[in-house]
Amino acid sequence: MLLILAWVFYAFPMVSEIAAGIAILLFGIIMLEDGFNAFVQGPMERMLKTMTKSVSRSFGFGFLSTAILQSSALISVVAISFLSAGLISLKSGIAIAFGTNLGTTSTAWLVSTLGFKVDIASFAFPMLAFGILFVLQKKTAIKGFGFALAGLGFFFLGIEFMQNGFETYKDDFDFTSIAQEGYKGVFLFALMGIVLTIVLQSGSAVIVLVLTMLEASQLGYFNALALVVGANIGNVATMIIGAISASTNGKRLAGAQVIFKLSAGLVCLILIFQLADFVDFIAKIFGVNEQNYSIKLSIFHTLFNLIGCILMIPFIKSMIKFLIKILPEKSQNKAEFERARYLNKSILKYPQSTIRALLDESKYLFEKTTFSIVAKGLNLDPKAIRSDVPILKIIEDKDISYDIDVEEMYYTKVKIIYGKIIKYATLSESEFTLSPPLFSAFSRVKDASRNQVVIIKNTRGLHKNVKKYLHSDNEYIQEEYEKLRSFVAKTLREIYNLKRNPESSSTLDSLEDLKKIASTRDLLLSGRFEYLIRERKISSNMASSLANDSTNVNGIVLKMIESAELLYIESDYLLQLVEDL
Repeated sequence: MLLILAWVFYAFPMVSEIAAGIAILLFGIIMLEDGFNAFVQGPMERMLKTMTKSVSRSFGFGFLSTAILQSSALISVVAISFLSAGLISLKSGIAIAFGTNLGTTSTAWLVSTLGFKVDIASFAFPMLAFGILFVLQKKTAIKGFGFALAGLGFFFLGIEFMQNGFETYKDDFDFTSIAQEGYKGVFLFALMGIVLTIVLQSGSAVIVLVLTMLEASQLGYFNALALVVGANIGNVATMIIGAISASTNGKRLAGAQVIFKLSAGLVCLILIFQLADFVDFIAKIFGVNEQNYSIKLSIFHTLFNLIGCILMIPFIKSMIKFLIKILPEKSQNKAEFERARYLNKSILKYPQSTIRALLDESKYLFEKTTFSIVAKGLNLDPKAIRSDVPILKIIEDKDISYDIDVEEMYYTKVKIIYGKIIKYATLSESEFTLSPPLFSAFSRVKDASRNQVVIIKNTRGLHKNVKKYLHSDNEYIQEEYEKLRSFVAKTLREIYNLKRNPESSSTLDSLEDLKKIASTRDLLLSGRFEYLIRERKISSNMASSLANDSTNVNGIVLKMIESAELLYIESDYLLQLVEDL
């Protein structure tokens, strides 16, 4: 493609200025997105949290934010990040996306009402000058504002270059010469719009290009309408490419956008002549000149997306059911946890979405894997622990025997996900400028995951001795291991109660008592251990195993409680801290 482009510049020199205009326009759009991303990140996150409680509010947020910020891509990135992290629902995400479709029509209105009415260069150059001055500042918000201002300057400068190019070479770029009548012309120019959008990766850039050609009288009005429809359909390719590395919900959101664009595109292509008459009717009501095709094109572009909203919004629930059916969650009941459930590249865009995803991933690992390994490692039934069965009855049930390989479970179920948690936490620390409290928040999440590795490693040796001594002929060693199992079972039960009700004072008190016991309990200094050794109730090998396992159990209990408190109590504080900062 680069070689073809180089040849085109060589063979057709007149293309260079117009291509430069498109490049400057695209660069301006990129700078606008980067600038607004830094400048409004915090307020936008807070708005997103409060404005997504209903479909109508989510749609309104998508529409207004895109219309103001001139970047549907930016709002979509925010929506996908928060959706991937579970901060908003799929329904809200889809409503936001549909709102951005309508909001992005503001670009056409900006160009048709302002871009062709004033001397663009007269204020594009000052925007660039002031924008670069702001970009050179150290403060993130000021730098972001500079990028946004410079981006807007480049945006208008790109239009100026395109206008001059079409004006200078108007005899060489006369698309009216290839105009076709009826639906043949409609589908031909719609296909051109699709190809242009796929090449430029920006529907907005294609719309501006069409408006510029229309203003220069080098494109027929009906062909311009078909190009606009094609540009909107062409966005589908960009959405599909962007969704490849997204989470399952991110793919579903992209799928909803594809359905929106294809449905609206098909309807508008079939009814394009009737819609053109309707545009004339609207233009006449508002006193728009019959020959003002730029304004009429903007009306048509708005009408296209409005039709999509009218068609799609009433069926969001049905659409979600369909998308869930064709894009199901990847099964987590595999022998290996090769894929993280909540971690993906989308969540790294914002600290709030990153910390939420890290907490959810660590919590999922704790509940589904670590809890089960510890219980089974001490021959305790995890289901019974999560029920109301008395602890004494669980301990007395000696018919249960779990022949598990803790080492294998560590490598297949824990190590991979733990590595990904550390990887994403580290990436986020380098991606964002973190204040000490924020850095501490990310460190706490890593601690919760690291604790789980220590817990499972301690369980590894313990499991062998529990199996060995639980059915021993020596009643004394058997009794001591029953005490260890009881201590762990009580801890697991209270952690389960904490998950169900993090604000329960009785549960919190019980966990504090268990922590004190684990911190102060030293079997080697206890009279019981001395008695067993002195009276030769247990062998020296038994004594050595019991001493080590008692220490391991204390460590398991302390680490389990610490992780549970962070994941079930401290997590809300950490999320609020990130949002506030």
